[in-house]
Parts: sequence; C-alpha cells; structure tokens
Amino acid sequence: MPLRPTLLRFQRWLWKSPEERRSAVESRLAGALQIFVMVSRELAAGHLTLQAMSLIYTTLLSIVPLLAISFSVLKAFGVHNQIEPLLLNFLAPLGEKAEEVTRTIIEFVDNMKAGVLGSVGLLFLIFTVVSLLHKVENTFNTIWHVSRHRPLARRFSDYLSVVLIGPVLVFSAMGVTASLMGTEWMQWASHVEPLGTLIRLLGRLTPYLLLTGAFMFTYIFIPYTRVRPTAAFAGAAVASVLWETSGRLFAAFVVSAGKYQMIYSAFATMIFFMIWLYLSWLILLAGAAIAYYFQHPEARLRHSTNRPLSIRVRERLALLLLLETARAFVEGREPPIPEELASRLDVPVWMLDPIIDGLLEGGLLVKAGDSRGGLLPARSLDTITLNEAMEVIRSSGERRGLPLIHLPGDPALERIEQAWEGAFATAAGHVTLRKLAERR
Repeated sequence: MPLRPTLLRFQRWLWKSPEERRSAVESRLAGALQIFVMVSRELAAGHLTLQAMSLIYTTLLSIVPLLAISFSVLKAFGVHNQIEPLLLNFLAPLGEKAEEVTRTIIEFVDNMKAGVLGSVGLLFLIFTVVSLLHKVENTFNTIWHVSRHRPLARRFSDYLSVVLIGPVLVFSAMGVTASLMGTEWMQWASHVEPLGTLIRLLGRLTPYLLLTGAFMFTYIFIPYTRVRPTAAFAGAAVASVLWETSGRLFAAFVVSAGKYQMIYSAFATMIFFMIWLYLSWLILLAGAAIAYYFQHPEARLRHSTNRPLSIRVRERLALLLLLETARAFVEGREPPIPEELASRLDVPVWMLDPIIDGLLEGGLLVKAGDSRGGLLPARSLDTITLNEAMEVIRSSGERRGLPLIHLPGDPALERIEQAWEGAFATAAGHVTLRKLAERR
C-alpha cells in the first residue's frame, strides 16, 4: 500500500538535521512536529501519566495546608476573600459540584488556625507544603533529566518564598487588570472602533495571558536547571490553551454524566474532582515536556538515544567535556554550564549530568558560584594528566556502587590489565590538559 512509503518519507523529512532544511519556516514546522511526536511518546509510554497520578495523592494531602498558608498571607493584605472565587474558577469544570467542593475546602482552611494547631502542628503544616513542592520539583527534574536537587536549606527558602509571595503577586496582577479595565478611559475607548474590538478581544485573552504567565513562572522556577524564558513561554502557551479547552470539555462531560452520579452517588463529586486534578497535572507536565524539547533540540534529534551509553562513548564524552572546560579556562571565557557543553557536543544535557557528577567527585572539576554555575578545572591544568583523567572516568561511581576490590580476581586477567594500563600510562602520562587545550 502507498501509505507505508509515504510514512517513511515523512519520518525521514521529520528527523532531518537543521542543516538539511531548505528554509527557516520548514525548520520551525519540523521542530514543532518533533516536539509533538516526542511529547506524544512520553504520554504513550506512561511516563507523564504515572507522574500525574502520583501527584494527585500528594495534592489531596497538601491542598488544605497550602491554601491555609496562602490564606494567612492574603489576609494580611486584606484580599483573603478572593481565594474562594479563584478556587471556584479552578473547579469550574466540575459544574454544579464546584461550589460544594469549594465550600468544603474553605471550611477545612478556616478550621486550621495556628492557635489550635500549636507549634508542632504549624511545623507539620509547613512541612506538608514543602513536601508537595519538593515532589513537584522531582517530577519536573525527571522531565528535564536533571539528577541534582535543591539542597535542604534552599528548599525551605525557595518554596516558602513562592508560597508566601506568589499569591500576593497573582492577586495584585488580577487587581491591576480589573482596575485598568474599569477606568473611565477604557470605558470610553470600548465604544470607539476599532479600539472597542481590541479591548473586547483583550478581555477574552486575559485569562489565557494570566494562566500563561503563571505556567511560565512555574516552568522557570521549579526545575533545578536553567530554563530559557522562550522555552518556558512555548510550554506555557500550549498548556494554557489545553487547560481552557479541556476545562470546557470536562464541564460538558460532567453535565452529561448523570448515570455516573446515580451509580456513585455521593462519591461522584470526589471522583470528578480527582479526574480533574489528574487532567490538570497532566497538562502542566505536558507543558513542561514541551518546554524541555523546545530548549533542547538535540534531545529531539537524538530521539533514539535514551538507551544506556556504551563505555567507549562515556569515556569520549567525559574527555571532550574536560577538554571544552579546559579550553574555556585557557581562553579566558566564562565557565561553561552543562547546557552550553551539551550544545557544543551535540548531545542531550541529561547524558552529561552523570559524567559531570563523576568528574566533580573525582576532583577534576568544580562548580563556579552556586550549584548550578559553570564548570572550572579543580586545579592547575599542568597537573592534570590524560592518564589521571582516564582513571577518574573509569572509576566513576565506584564510591557509591560496587568497588572493584570486591570483585573476584584472576591472575592472568590482572596481568593483562596491568600491561594495558601501563602502556596507556606511558603514552598519556605526560600529556596534560593544558597541552591538549592549547592544541587545535
């Protein structure tokens, strides 16, 4: 049948390298389709769905403490009464049941008073909120293939700053928007064409814009890696459209699900609520995956390299990474970050993360600045030989895993290994990283 040859031609066209594209328009179209295919594969493989389901349980445990802390902060600014309309808007796809669920949650929040909870209860409240955000960070780090996590002190400071300041910023933005739309000038301009049409269009787009801004902030702040604003915006824009569209479709489903309400009775509301939570997390995670593949096109073009790397490839990547870091140091450039090194080596950044960890643990590299800073040689390049670098690379992970000394020995095999290592040491023992970095 002609379908299979057409599909093969489409696949060859889709996975071409950017250099083979005829125009920028073709490259962008192919890039968008590549991202769609990669995210669809993530969904089909169950990676995103399993993570979304795990977040439902955490959300059910943490939603009341999270709202309680936000409620306390908003109460200090006199805007705590706005939290119920916001929650009602989030649960709007539940239809008539939205008011019931909102009222129940607000009652729980009202009952959580610091005087009643005591110091231990208050600490548990904060711990529950931090645990939720840490779970979300782990999920986002998995999507971004980040193996490192925030230190414990950073978790409390970063997470609580978002919980305490985030609601104020959200309601401030909503208040400013409402105030601008209610001014006399806007009222006058709404009756003047074409300004009136533009203002009405802006009013319809405002929910999408606010939602996109919230998603964009989440995609930039939560993952423990550098996320470009353009990538975060791409994921947030798609996620906001999916959110609004799925909300309307889910609302229509709830209205037409009278039979389910008869079968499950009082449990129907909780079931619909959990399904909507699942869809909400799934959309948020899908947007994060879109942002990842937007920022890392090499991960799209290496779509089949999610298999384990061979030992030879790991060794070559580690040596190239050391060499690129040394050249940046010799040439006086800024210490390269992992994303920059991945772009130069044309590999996904997640391939370099365990290699970088091994070089940091082996004392060949150090981080400049914070834990997400660039990479620097740990000592003088004249003292790091290629032979020492290879020993560190080959022994990476032995401190945390199975040491070589615990394996059974064999005299014949050990003689061959010693001869091979001696030959390599003779050839590479006097070659330093500085010599390699100064060669081109």
